[in-house]
Amino acid sequence: MVRVPVLRSGKVAAPHGAAHAPAGSTFPVHPAVADANPPLSPWIGRSAAAQQTEKAGLAAPGPDVTLDSTRPPVTHRPARTKALLNDLFNDRLTWTRLLTNSLRLADTALVAAAVIAGLALNTNGTALPPGSPPHAQHLVLGLILGVVWLVALEVYRTRDPKVLGVGPEEYKRVLSASFRVFGFLGIVAVVFRLEAVSSFVLVSLPLGLVALTGSRWGFRRWLSHEKSRGRCLSRAIVVGEPQDVRYVIKQINRKSGAAYDIVGACLPGARRGAVLSVDHLRVPVLSSIYGVAHTVRHTNANAVIVAGPVPGGNQFIQELGWQLEENAAELVLAATLTNVAGPRIHWRPVEGLPLMHVDIPHYSGGKHTLKRLMDITVSAAALLVLAPVLLTLAAIVRADSPGPVLFKQERIGKRGTTFQMLKFRSMVVNAEAHLDALSSQDEGAGVLFKIRGDPRITRCGRWMRKYSLDELPQFWNVLVGNMSLVGPRPPLSKEVSGYERHTHRRLLIKPGITGLWQINGRSDLPWDEAVRLDLYYVENWSIAGDLIIMWRTFRAMTRPSGAY
Repeated sequence: MVRVPVLRSGKVAAPHGAAHAPAGSTFPVHPAVADANPPLSPWIGRSAAAQQTEKAGLAAPGPDVTLDSTRPPVTHRPARTKALLNDLFNDRLTWTRLLTNSLRLADTALVAAAVIAGLALNTNGTALPPGSPPHAQHLVLGLILGVVWLVALEVYRTRDPKVLGVGPEEYKRVLSASFRVFGFLGIVAVVFRLEAVSSFVLVSLPLGLVALTGSRWGFRRWLSHEKSRGRCLSRAIVVGEPQDVRYVIKQINRKSGAAYDIVGACLPGARRGAVLSVDHLRVPVLSSIYGVAHTVRHTNANAVIVAGPVPGGNQFIQELGWQLEENAAELVLAATLTNVAGPRIHWRPVEGLPLMHVDIPHYSGGKHTLKRLMDITVSAAALLVLAPVLLTLAAIVRADSPGPVLFKQERIGKRGTTFQMLKFRSMVVNAEAHLDALSSQDEGAGVLFKIRGDPRITRCGRWMRKYSLDELPQFWNVLVGNMSLVGPRPPLSKEVSGYERHTHRRLLIKPGITGLWQINGRSDLPWDEAVRLDLYYVENWSIAGDLIIMWRTFRAMTRPSGAY
């Protein structure tokens, strides 16, 4: 996003790729956008006077919207590739086809390799002699398995651009399609007494799953890299009230790998030449909300994001969707239930009326038992495997500064219970006694104390904190049941005493060694954002989500930003 001026010459800084436009670049705006907003939609019921006022561009901007008649600096990412490649990867239709076709070829090759590996074993599970052909039954089953497997990957829409590179849904679809195929194969084998199935189940299934998920991870890494460079993005216009538009743009631009490149905004009653302030950025207001379809055509936008309630309500959104059909642009509705995850939301039609049901979160039961079993297994294995590392770190801490190797601190756990959390000592002895002297340097928000370059940290403590090695003893807290592998951040008692009413919900489950706060900024995360992430996790966690968080934690440890 960028501060886009309205020039006296009737031009504005180009919204096409505005986030990456060179400084001072301009483009001529189509008359439908530059000279007047298009006529108001008839369903809104606006008066003729109001229509004439808005068409003339006289509607007063809201308090969050300002006019800009100067030429401010433009923020952009430097071009890193040739213009031809940029054009290729900036066209959404082109890069989505390229990605899906590449995935289709990769899936075909990997499934074929997995089936061939199964064919290399005979029905007794032993390798066939070199040069000997597989049994005819085995060969036919392998051919059928390969075709059905590829069809299942297509039917389950594992290459849908909407899920590629976003969350766990892509992996879930691959796993679901694969397991259902082999489940069906097992039933067929039992019914028809086929002995040739065993090698496929023992070899093709695990090998294929590892290969398919691994290839998806590789493509995801590539896609994330391209998005961080401003390519392979959907050009989007955000529609709604200024406060809703600002929130959506903040969330989209929080990470470099976001799926959208924000072209501009359309606000109720806005006039041309207005800009919307979003933190330190300035977002161009391209038209009122009644000119969205025209603006999409003349900016080549791929998506329209409705950020919240808009004048006209459901009828406005319905007719906007009809208008966008002509432009092949997606209509995206930002969820107003910002702290409710998809698995808790279900649609149930009643007499033609679609009703959305939100499941109540549960804090006990089978899912929590499975989580505890995973905690015990992983923590015990980690303590055993990492024993040499733990002993080495203990020796380094002891040699670096006088004092105990382990630092014990009382933390608040599930339902307000207290426990002693273990860490390798990374500060001088009696570091808590120096808090008052350092309080003037506090950089934290809310109830947390944060300070960069804390003088209480020891030499070895600085690099241990950088890579989160000081937290390895917490695997013992997980093993004995005080903590979990993934969960909210374990708070101090003085923090809990300063909690607001809703913040106490963080204590409904066990705190974790890692969590959403750990992989989204660590110490750099604002207090209110850390609370929001913890509350979201408390109500929406899942085993699959925990596995993804643990994997992303390992990645965050190799790029230790925000640790101090």
